[in-house]
Amino acid sequence: MTTVSLFLAAGVVIFAVGIAVHLLVRDLIRRIVTLNVASGGVMLVFLALADRRPDGVAPDPVPQALVLTGIVVMAAITGLALALARRVESMDAENETPAGEEPS
Repeated sequence: MTTVSLFLAAGVVIFAVGIAVHLLVRDLIRRIVTLNVASGGVMLVFLALADRRPDGVAPDPVPQALVLTGIVVMAAITGLALALARRVESMDAENETPAGEEPS
C-alpha cells in the first residue's frame, strides 16, 4: 500500500466516522465537532489526490490551496455555529418551566 492510497483510505474513514457520529448524536456542540472531523477527512483526501504524480515531480498546488482555504472557512463557520448553538441552548433554558408550574 502506497502512502497516497493510505492517506486516501484514512481520509475516507475519517469522513465516514464523522458523518456517522453526526447522524447519531443529538447535542449541538458535538454535532459541530463531528462536522469538523468529517471536513478533516475531506481535506486529507484532497491532499492525497494532490500527490498522485510520479516520483520527483512536485505535487499539484491547487488542491493544497483549496485545503488551506477550506481550513480558514471551516474555522469561521465553526465559530458562527458555536455562537448560534450557544444562543439556541440559552433560549431553550429560558423557555423551560420549573416543575409544578403551568406554562403561560
